[in-house]
Amino acid sequence: MRLSEWQRALEAYLLGAEPTPDPVLHASLRGSPALSAEDGLAIYHHAYRARLLETLRGDYSALHGWLGDEQFDNLAGAYIDAHPSRHFSLRWLGAELADFIDGYLSAEQAAPLAELARLEWAFGLAFDAAAGEPLSLAQMAELAPEAWPGLQVRLLPSVQWQVCRFNSLALWRALKEQGEVPASQSLEQEQVWLIWRDGLISRYRSCEPGEARALHGMAVEGWSFAELCVQLSEYADNAPLQAATWLRQWLGDGLLQHHGH
Repeated sequence: MRLSEWQRALEAYLLGAEPTPDPVLHASLRGSPALSAEDGLAIYHHAYRARLLETLRGDYSALHGWLGDEQFDNLAGAYIDAHPSRHFSLRWLGAELADFIDGYLSAEQAAPLAELARLEWAFGLAFDAAAGEPLSLAQMAELAPEAWPGLQVRLLPSVQWQVCRFNSLALWRALKEQGEVPASQSLEQEQVWLIWRDGLISRYRSCEPGEARALHGMAVEGWSFAELCVQLSEYADNAPLQAATWLRQWLGDGLLQHHGH
């Protein structure tokens, strides 16, 4: 067996769910009086898989706390079998867990679990994202009046946009704080949550439908400030004031950067 073939065989063994090695791989190794080749391979196999499970437990600590050790490890084990690590960093091992849950469980079971998983992953993405160049209130104060109509902004890299149909944020907060965990329940109206990083602190807040529509239009769809005012036609003559009020809120939160950055 060539070295490259042996390396691929060992990789396939470590990534697989079966702890018994391929006969060819087994035959290529020698054990010792204290440890057989099969036992040695099994130790490596167990250690690697345990490291993957540990990573998922860390990235999805709230989901782990909600399900408990056995149910979470069963779910995580099935996920690892379906999505073995392909990236040099285990940071991205759990990137597809929420989508996997959607296909692995019944729709009724999957919906709240997958939503909590997406929420947890969003917090991780927000914390790891590049800082960007936040647009400040002081910078906006220096903007010439004629520049306001064409003003365009976009979200900073850390800002994550999560639509929740269940009380996932309340569950996440209770599990993180090790408090009394509420029952999972669907919301009467879906809710938008903004998650972002402020220095080394994770921030989050809810966003009512009107504000969410305005923020998405301006910072995601690319509306200018003038277009935002037009879209707020239900506010009539107060549309510019409402647009400016929300813009000030977004800048104060630290959500925005110039469109060109």
